[in-house]
Amino acid sequence: MFWRRAVDDYLLLKLIHILSSTLLFGTGLGTAFHGWMVNRSGPLAARRAVNRNVVLADWLFTTPAVIVQPVTGVWLARIAGFPLTSGWLVLAMALYVVVGACWVPVVFIQIAMRRIADETPDGEALPACYLRLSRWWFALGWPAFAGVIVIFWLMVAKPEIVL
Repeated sequence: MFWRRAVDDYLLLKLIHILSSTLLFGTGLGTAFHGWMVNRSGPLAARRAVNRNVVLADWLFTTPAVIVQPVTGVWLARIAGFPLTSGWLVLAMALYVVVGACWVPVVFIQIAMRRIADETPDGEALPACYLRLSRWWFALGWPAFAGVIVIFWLMVAKPEIVL
């Protein structure tokens, strides 16, 4: 009976971990696509709406997933008996920190872009600082997404990595 309950708890925790990673990656990819497309040539009204929705999506989906991922990941590793010093796990956690180091400034950049777009009068061009922020936003997304893909691979493959 106890064994069965432990397996059920592990599977539920694993499901939560997988769903939150899906939300993290999927929301990031979706908002990145829409943000990039609208910032290439979209009218001011579209930029306002997309920026507003990108910031909202980060608060509703990405932020909770960012919190759930390490909690469930460490919990799963402990239950499964993986030492937290396993090379693949240490590398995954280090990459998670790198991804976070890219994501945190992106959040502030998105908020600034939303504010600038909202404050720009209709019919006027966005200021140069908006375009500069847009380029930084785009540039920081690449290492973040690459890092998440490598983390996915590490979670699936669990390669023998000696550190």
